[in-house]
Amino acid sequence: MNPYFAHLTEAEYQQLKDALALITIYIAGADGEVQHEETEWAEKVAEIRSYKMSEDLLGFYKELNVDFHDKIMNFISALPRDTVKRNDEIERLLTELNPIMAKLELHVGAHLYKSYVSFARHVAKATGGFLGFFAISPKEKAIMGLKMLTPIISDDEEE
Repeated sequence: MNPYFAHLTEAEYQQLKDALALITIYIAGADGEVQHEETEWAEKVAEIRSYKMSEDLLGFYKELNVDFHDKIMNFISALPRDTVKRNDEIERLLTELNPIMAKLELHVGAHLYKSYVSFARHVAKATGGFLGFFAISPKEKAIMGLKMLTPIISDDEEE
């Protein structure tokens, strides 16, 4: 386990890692269908983050990437097919992260929160649009801020 998360239980740490697969499905499935291009792009973004990320999250992303594709596919199979029911379930699961993230050192929690929101934005930009314009659908835009997560802001956070 990443030392920045060592005081969490294995289950709590796993929930934080699972969040990226859930965010992928949440955003990619906003329009009703999770497209292969979106999950593929999410996997690439997660892989890039496994070697280009702040020190506190670098190990987190390395560990996450071990089974990220399988995790996405397992969640797609396990979650409801109906978009509204699926999103409700994902929102419930992501809400459970708030007390876990509150246990992290402030700067680590802030980096993780910012990482989740920026990851959602990357997934939203994966498909659609024309020459990069209007790539984010209105449905994706409405949810990509991950409002179910309590924002964590650190004084040393760079804007």
